[in-house]
Amino acid sequence: MKAKDVRKGTVILYNGAPYRVMDFHHHTPGNLRAMVQTKLRNLLNGSQTEVRFSSTEDIPTADVYSSRATYLYSDSIGHHFMKLDTYDQVAISAELIADGVYYLQEGLEVDIMLYNEAPIGIELPKTVVLTVAETEPELRGATASNSPKPAKTETGLVVSVPPFIKIGDRITIDTADGKYLSRGD
Repeated sequence: MKAKDVRKGTVILYNGAPYRVMDFHHHTPGNLRAMVQTKLRNLLNGSQTEVRFSSTEDIPTADVYSSRATYLYSDSIGHHFMKLDTYDQVAISAELIADGVYYLQEGLEVDIMLYNEAPIGIELPKTVVLTVAETEPELRGATASNSPKPAKTETGLVVSVPPFIKIGDRITIDTADGKYLSRGD
């Protein structure tokens, strides 16, 4: 693949390791050659780096496969998932899941990413529905103020919610940026 075709979310091989493109910017500075500035995350160890490629440079894509799985539980070894096609259990370390741990609930279906048959991370659904565990009570008669308040979910995620959200409410969260979208089911 040419560097100009790289998009956010693409998994490429860089220095012999798989990297996910977190951000990219294609630009042509003045009379110089076009280039692609990328922000990459190493899928094996989680480190990030910024790399500049010539727009015509060939970049190899990584052979990363995904397998559908269901989240089961977490323990000291890691987070355990069951593959839906083979019913095999896979343990993934907390470092590979990173902030995705705040969206994990029993029975949640995810895609496990595999590189050389070893798990390197998970891909979450676009949205999840979580229950509010802690938040400030709604102020009676404060209808003029629509300022958001912090709420903590049962998974430990802290998110800004509208003032009408109460403890026990189910809310829909965008997993890409961790923002409140709406009341859940």
